[in-house]
Amino acid sequence: MSDFWVNVAGWIPAITLPAATSLQLIKLLRSRSTQGVSVLTWVLFGIANLGIYIFTEKYFVIQSLMAQLLTAILNFIIVGVILFLKQKEQHD
Repeated sequence: MSDFWVNVAGWIPAITLPAATSLQLIKLLRSRSTQGVSVLTWVLFGIANLGIYIFTEKYFVIQSLMAQLLTAILNFIIVGVILFLKQKEQHD
């Protein structure tokens, strides 16, 4: 496969993974409800993204940084928001 198409293929997850994760984060922040959102799922997504980031060994390639490392960071932010909201729900 040509370098062009490999590069294009790399941009697909670099854009879609952080975008999809951001949509969940935005929904959590707007609704302020954790109903139907699994903290364990988002922890596992974060671990998986970190694992694939390390596995690929493309530490400074922008597509890898965005698709895997940025998405992992967003996954763990979601975990933090879920835990915060669950704690708040228990106190209300």
